[in-house]
Amino acid sequence: MNQTISSLLDQPAELEKLYRKNKAAFTRSFTELYPSLKGHPIADAWHERLHFDSESIQWGSKSDWVFIVLASLLAGTLAKFPALFDINEEFFYPRNLGFVVFPFLYAYFIRKNKLPISTILVPLIISLLAAFYINILPVSDTSDTLILACIHLPLFLWGMLGFVYSGANLKDLSKRLSYLNYNGETIIVGGILLLAGGLLTGITIGLFELIGISIEDFYFQYIAVYGLAAAPLLATLITQTNPELVNKVPPIVAKIFSPLVLVMLLSYLVAIIYASKDPYNDRDFLLLFNLLLIGVMGLIFFSVAESYAEKKVGYMTWILVFLSCTTLVVNGIALSAIAFRISEWGITPNRLAVLGVNLLMLVHLVLVSRQLMLTLRRKSKLEQVAFTLVRYLPIYLLWTAIVTFLFPVVFNFD
Repeated sequence: MNQTISSLLDQPAELEKLYRKNKAAFTRSFTELYPSLKGHPIADAWHERLHFDSESIQWGSKSDWVFIVLASLLAGTLAKFPALFDINEEFFYPRNLGFVVFPFLYAYFIRKNKLPISTILVPLIISLLAAFYINILPVSDTSDTLILACIHLPLFLWGMLGFVYSGANLKDLSKRLSYLNYNGETIIVGGILLLAGGLLTGITIGLFELIGISIEDFYFQYIAVYGLAAAPLLATLITQTNPELVNKVPPIVAKIFSPLVLVMLLSYLVAIIYASKDPYNDRDFLLLFNLLLIGVMGLIFFSVAESYAEKKVGYMTWILVFLSCTTLVVNGIALSAIAFRISEWGITPNRLAVLGVNLLMLVHLVLVSRQLMLTLRRKSKLEQVAFTLVRYLPIYLLWTAIVTFLFPVVFNFD
């Protein structure tokens, strides 16, 4: 995106087309580039345009809202399939919850970016095959591979959404960074919408109860389900039409919570020793340990994606270095615990899945930590750290595909 903007400065019409294609990514890249472009008349004009403090929120066009309403109705109706067609909820929701969200987000970005059929054919076919596959897996209350497939399938669909978001341009690392930023912004806006919706729900049900009318069942069955289905789409619309509104929040969140998580993680490691707890013989503790690791990894990736535009090495870079090194220690402990359990009790689908993702995270952490070290020594830039971060993401996507589609077959659906 950066190179494209620089090359189109003397072509106002093409620059406008690029902006309209992806306003959030354009705004972020232009803001990063502007210090080197300052003084150029078109660059100065765009700077004023993008950073003008508008007094109103942009709500998108009428066609945007028509799409959001129709997509939300379809998503909500899909979520109600068990009630409409007498389908077992325990069968339907674990397998299909991801399809209530991601296909409609595919449609949003396909429409927004005006992607040709040739571009979207691959993710659409793969998603359809995934839907067919997950629903023909044998029903079992004891199948570990079925549980793993249901957990990993939404992650796989999330990866497919990134493919659509980037316009199937696999080589443009800046679009991968933009996708991570979009996720952070959408989670924040979506969280606010859900909190507001929860408050409205409580007030509404309470007011009706005061006059002796119970609407709780009706509300949750016919209103709340459609509201939940609409939340990701509405959050996406807000982030894409108001990039200047939301793009300042994620960096603030990252800068506040990264040092706090570092202190928590160090304290937790000391507390583990004091409490004489270990993940080698306690399966539940190992599970929580890995969830902690995944959460901290997510924060590191989110923080790097939000901080890469900074030109100077500041305290945030040091925090990220210490946090990544501490997470490497946590990863090493988890990995050794998994290896110990495999050597003692053999390979199971769960152990192999956790072993695989821990190995991937270990390699990824080493690569990111190395780039952060080079940044501190002024031998690299934060931008390179960010590119190292996103260059590795397709490997995670490949692993989720393996766990989702191959594990059930390899382990005979056990």
